[in-house]
Amino acid sequence: MTSDAEAPAEPGTRAQRRRQGGRRGGWVFLRDVLVIILIAVVVSALVKTFLVRSFYIPSGSMEGTLQIDDRILVDELTPRWNGYQRGDIVVFQDPGGWLPPSVRPAQSPFVEGIDWLLTLVGLSVSDSEDHLIKRVIGVPGDHVVCCNALGQITINGVPIDESAYVKLDPGQTAPNPVPFDVIVPDGSLWVLGDNRDHSRDSRFNQDQPGAGFVPVENVVGRAFVTTWPIPRWGLLDPHSEVFAGVPAGEGTDEQ
Repeated sequence: MTSDAEAPAEPGTRAQRRRQGGRRGGWVFLRDVLVIILIAVVVSALVKTFLVRSFYIPSGSMEGTLQIDDRILVDELTPRWNGYQRGDIVVFQDPGGWLPPSVRPAQSPFVEGIDWLLTLVGLSVSDSEDHLIKRVIGVPGDHVVCCNALGQITINGVPIDESAYVKLDPGQTAPNPVPFDVIVPDGSLWVLGDNRDHSRDSRFNQDQPGAGFVPVENVVGRAFVTTWPIPRWGLLDPHSEVFAGVPAGEGTDEQ
């Protein structure tokens, strides 16, 4: 039996316990939310690092296929198994000298931290202007030449009809020829833009240390879908049929 002096203390004790329980519940909820966010960040970072990355198109060098400010997804995983094929659209880091020097505007540590976090999870694509996007025309061992009498590129002696994806200026029947005669070395690619007369691609970088070739180690991956704007959503076509009749290269002994 409880005395009258002790009776008032019991409700107060229960209220105190409820408050303590409420505080513990709040911390547990906050902890669970933080754990979920951390897991989401880690998973997103792993996806970006090993599977898929997002980029936007900063220039018109691939017009006809990709427009300025299009958003694309890049497959980083599959090419590690299958390699790159003629016709693939690839995103790659500057091999050296392809892009003009650029200086990023100064940002506060807070803004840089937010951008780093958004980039980590793939929501920011602030490094897009440090990369290039082109179509693979020559793979290791290919002998690629521009151009024959019809203005066509030949690969291993076979002319290819690029009308399915090359954008021409009004009145043109073929892009303006920029002569080259190369054999693609091991571990490299020869790449050209679809907007052929407005693309600073392999042709215009033959005087650089890499002689216009893109090392495969510089390639982020293969672009496979346009995600934005919504009306332009769709898979990107490698136009494999254009290269169907091209035989394998004989190797790089001549290079």
